[in-house]
Amino acid sequence: MTRPGFGVAVTCGIFVFALGVYGLFLSGPANDAPPQQCLIEDGPGRVWISAGVYRLGAQPRYPEERQPYSVETAGFWIDQHEVTNAQFAQFTDETGYVTRAEQRPDPDDYPGIDPQLLVAGSAVFGVRSGDGFWWRFVSGANWKKPYGRGSSIRGLDHFPVVHIAYGDALAYALWAGASLPTEEEWEIAARGSNEGTTYEWGEAFRPDRQWRANTWQGPFPVVDTGDDGYTGLAPIGCYEANENALYDMTGNVWEWTSSPFDASAMTGTIRGGSYLCSSDFCARFRPSARQAQERDFSASHIGFRTIRREP
Repeated sequence: MTRPGFGVAVTCGIFVFALGVYGLFLSGPANDAPPQQCLIEDGPGRVWISAGVYRLGAQPRYPEERQPYSVETAGFWIDQHEVTNAQFAQFTDETGYVTRAEQRPDPDDYPGIDPQLLVAGSAVFGVRSGDGFWWRFVSGANWKKPYGRGSSIRGLDHFPVVHIAYGDALAYALWAGASLPTEEEWEIAARGSNEGTTYEWGEAFRPDRQWRANTWQGPFPVVDTGDDGYTGLAPIGCYEANENALYDMTGNVWEWTSSPFDASAMTGTIRGGSYLCSSDFCARFRPSARQAQERDFSASHIGFRTIRREP
């Protein structure tokens, strides 16, 4: 099937790309400066979201989106920023956990697929000749080697961890004594009091001509101009926090929720868009936007944050 806004064909969780791809789209500041730490600290800082009745949704742009509706929720704590490489490294160091992308798929789970094609790895946004960037499956790509063998996260402690499948995010959350947010909890945290607005901060994408999120500028996938300060991933907290003092609820990386996208137990929902969302292609950098994602799938633009529901 083809996932909306993703543009790649997925068969049994294995990516098949119609066009040849070479090289890698390296993330970092648009001006080639060394990666920076935008927040003074990163860690288990959380924000309390009060119990109440909240108005969610907006005028749908895509069929899977919802008209405005009301939902009641108990209060919860939510991470101020996406889980970082440093935080995830602490988890794996203490537990020995191995992510989905680091494991060779079990041939029994993929009947009919040549076992030689079942290798450990993940989807990476790369570079091809001609008319722009696209995706490929990279053997050996994982959270520690985000662009495959030879790459590393050295110096990227304060960047969001990526190449995270649903089970990986859930395992981290349980270790941290936390959970993954539901779709509704995620949108409540993103919106604050901005009910029904196009963006989490209001109707203007660039209020006062300020960039409020790490997204794609330019015609996708031809070129990302990096006008917002970054091409590829940005460190956590480089853009103004939202009304709830949360960073990067829009853009940077997609975030897993605990909610299924539909009746399929294999398909979850991710929210928030990523650095690859542009106004002329994905446009899912809106709080009401939803995207389906195979739960056993990982990619270089999928991460997460956690919540705790106790007061």
